[in-house]
Amino acid sequence: MGKGYAEGPAAEERFAALERGETDAVVVHPPDRQAVYGSTPDDPSRHFIGWREDVDPDRLFESGKAWGLTVVLRSSPPNEG
Repeated sequence: MGKGYAEGPAAEERFAALERGETDAVVVHPPDRQAVYGSTPDDPSRHFIGWREDVDPDRLFESGKAWGLTVVLRSSPPNEG
């Protein structure tokens, strides 16, 4: 019984293309990054503040510059590093 994926002519052609070294059809998803969300005096609604490697949520909170901070995984857009 079929598993519903990686079977049939389309899958066979894709595997053959990969063996030939054709990788242009491979979709690469950007890695998940930690994003910091919270509220600030300028914008009290919850919004994206920055990437975790650029923003220290503890320091932001302690300084009073932001509150309600959360860190979530988010895929970065293709044009961002």
